Amino acid sequence: MRAGELTDASATQAVPGFPSRDRCLVMGIVNVTPDSFSDGGAYLAAASAIKHGLALARSGADIIDVGGESTRPGASRVTAAGERRRVLPVVRELSAAGLTVTIDTTRSRVAEAALAAGAAGINDVSGGLADPAMARLAAEAHVPYIAMHWRGPSRDMQQRAVYTDVVAEVAAELRSRLESLLQAGIDRRQLVLDPGLGFAKQPAHNWQLLNRLAELRALGQPVLIGASRKAFLGALLRSGDHAPAPPARDMATAAVSALAAAAGAYCVRVHDIPGTLDAVRVAAEWTTPQFDPAAQKEAPAGAAAKNATLTVGDPPDHASQARRAHPSKSDNGIIKDQRNLMFTLKGSRAWHRK
Repeated sequence: MRAGELTDASATQAVPGFPSRDRCLVMGIVNVTPDSFSDGGAYLAAASAIKHGLALARSGADIIDVGGESTRPGASRVTAAGERRRVLPVVRELSAAGLTVTIDTTRSRVAEAALAAGAAGINDVSGGLADPAMARLAAEAHVPYIAMHWRGPSRDMQQRAVYTDVVAEVAAELRSRLESLLQAGIDRRQLVLDPGLGFAKQPAHNWQLLNRLAELRALGQPVLIGASRKAFLGALLRSGDHAPAPPARDMATAAVSALAAAAGAYCVRVHDIPGTLDAVRVAAEWTTPQFDPAAQKEAPAGAAAKNATLTVGDPPDHASQARRAHPSKSDNGIIKDQRNLMFTLKGSRAWHRK
């Protein structure tokens, strides 16, 4: 199944320890850092980070992901003690408020302290490669564990963005990590895989991974997509020499979230909640069958016509009837196959520049 093919929302897998929804989950980001690429420094103080996490939850975030170390390309490491000082007060307060919190770290000692402070799960961008003790901790704690595709630390990861077939290679490397994590004792039901958009990936690699999401879902685990505000979206939306600032990429992020959710993503990790929440709700409704095909077969021809699903972008009456008669034709960059939600690249660029 390619990006143009939608999957029933019911195919989304539940993960014990995370909220259960009838749609793709939305994870809100709280960076307790001075140097994250999007909002570095805005929430470095514990009080501001807590306030921000509560605001994300009020906006509808299902999970709040708290991190104390930037993983942007070229970022320097913070000490483990410094990372704990940043995240623990935030994790403690947000968890005490009843929120589902994950700790975004590659260090088992930081993760262990965060779990003790109330975190419900671990989000590890190294997939357990940076700290061999991490897998054992997740297994013993019986908490959800998000394992990302990782080829090395932030300082030089982009030098490792060399692939013959990025999707096949990322899938193979994630499969290897999955096997190791299962051998370490992590419950398969609590393992979520993340292809690591932007981590040792060039822009074209990210788009290929999104376009062939089904090949990652074929690994049999829930898949998390983290595209929010990333540089590959900035490159797409660039006008001349100017790429929009990270917050100006939120609408593009919501578009990716809708398409990923419709293609079966379990969760999307984002900075801006309202637009993305709307996007995944639309995706859930879009992919949920609205009628009984068997009953539709038996209905008279006139009744079937009345119950036909209207294609996105169609005006009413005679125009929609004409387009249903020619489903392969498209207009203004909108693909007319009623199973397909995707806007063509040409159409999205033209819309963005208006």
